[in-house]
Order: sequence, then structure tokens, then C-alpha cells
Amino acid sequence: MPLSRAFIDALDTTPPADAPTDFGELPVSVWATAQTSPAAQRKGRYVPESTAHPAKMLPAVAAHAIEHYTKPGEVVLDPMCGIGTTLVEAIDLGRRAVGVEYEPHWASIARANLRLARKRGHDHDGQVVRGDARQLETLLPAEYAGQVALVVTSPPYGPSVHGQVSTGSETEDGKVRKHHYRYGNALDRGNLANIGHHRLLAGFTRILTACARVLRPGGYVAITVRPWREHAELIDLPSQVISCGVAAGLVPVERCVALLARVAENELVARGSFFQRDFIRKQRDAGLPLHLITHEDVIVLQATGPA
Repeated sequence: MPLSRAFIDALDTTPPADAPTDFGELPVSVWATAQTSPAAQRKGRYVPESTAHPAKMLPAVAAHAIEHYTKPGEVVLDPMCGIGTTLVEAIDLGRRAVGVEYEPHWASIARANLRLARKRGHDHDGQVVRGDARQLETLLPAEYAGQVALVVTSPPYGPSVHGQVSTGSETEDGKVRKHHYRYGNALDRGNLANIGHHRLLAGFTRILTACARVLRPGGYVAITVRPWREHAELIDLPSQVISCGVAAGLVPVERCVALLARVAENELVARGSFFQRDFIRKQRDAGLPLHLITHEDVIVLQATGPA
């Protein structure tokens, strides 16, 4: 699906003039998805190698979407499945699941997580296909075409939210080191995480277009996404993703808030990583009063036709 540069440029500003929905008035709900830590949500349910992925979806976010938008036995798809969080949560909830993953290493980890889920007694249909999600229709097994009830996925984020840390006591020279902050080989331009912002939007629109074609009528797409800053400029990726969905023929129906922070009696307790906190500190030192992220948007779109 070729997209003009003019169209992609428009995604950086306002929705298309013929968009069917007023994006600012979409129904909103708050998902309390971080009342236990990410580590606690994954403990015993994901293989240890999963921790190395730089941008794992919170299991409770995927589970909430699956419980809300599907019924047991229905098909859930993640076209960029990473370590397979969407797939694991789907089969744990009695749904069928299929995922596509570009990086061979993460595809292998996703399969290992599915095997672990089956050992817990969840023997529902779940599989991972290795390939480029922009070619989804040629990759997806034929039995899923037109049968997908829900797509749960997330585009690549900016680099400031990624990575793990080795402290000075853990390194030979006593310096803090960052590791596990890339999706794969940085030179591989086939990976959407390694290309420029405009090409990312074009690629994600192609993926959503393919998703629209494999969804059943009335099926849903739930996309977790957050804005980021690039050279102090806010990149409003959630609004751009809505425009990508409209261009793909999907209808925006909700824009929800999935909490990444714990709800305390009188406040939200942020669960920022070392690198998120370090990024915020440096930005504040430079005069930009940023705060830790306590939520991410969940953009919900729907395929046309009766459910």
C-alpha cells in the first residue's frame, strides 16, 4: 500500500479531514493495570530470557483488552508480538492466539513462553510466525483470515524508555552500563524500530491495513502507545496512530488510559525505570520540566461491519 509523503506529513499535525470520528471526543476509560509490578506480573509465567526485550507490553494491559473485547475460543492476533505477551495472556484466558515477529531471537522467546503456558495446562491454539508484519496477509495461516476478533499490539517507541542497567558494583571499571536497549541489529532497516519516524508511520499504516483485512466484521484493534520527546519536541504518537488506523479503513471507538503506576490512597506511584528517571533528570537540568510517565494510551479501533 503506497503512501504519499504529503499523507505521512499530515499525520504529524491533524487527522484527515474526512475522518469519521472527532478524535477529541472518543469515549475514555481508565485501566488499573499496574497494581502489581511488571516483574510480579511475569513471575513464573514467562521464561527468564524475556526480561532482555527492551519494550515489553505489560501483561495486565494485554489481559484487560482480551477480556473486554473477546470471548473464550475467539482468535487474538499480535502482528509485532515480541516475547509473545499478547499470545500468552490470550491462551491463559482461553482464547486462540497467533503472532508475527520480525526478529528471530524474539520469535524463539515467544515460542518458549507459549510452551511454558501450555505446561500450566493452557493447551489452546497458539503459534508464532517469523516474518515482516507488513506482509501479514502472506504470513498468516489461512485458517485465521477473516476470523480475528482482536488485534493487540504496539509500535516501537523512542529510545529513552528502553534498556536495563548494570550498576558500578557489577562492572569491571565501576561505571554504570546500559544494555538490552535495542530490538535487534541496528543496521537492519527491515525492522521498524530502526527507521525514521515518517517511515515508521507508513509501515505501521501498512500493518494496520493488513490487520483490517484479516479481522472479522466488527473486530477490534487495541494499540498501546505513548508520546515521546525528540530534541525536546513532543511527538504525539497516539494521535498519529489514530490517523494511521483511519487511513487503514478502521474506525476509532475509544482512547483509554492504561496505568503504568500503582494507585495509592492519594497519588499515583510511578514505576519508572533507571533510564526513564535518568532521562527526566537530564531534561530537568536542561530546563524542561518533564515528569515520569504514569500511563500509556490504548487506542481502540474497529473494523467496519456488524459484530
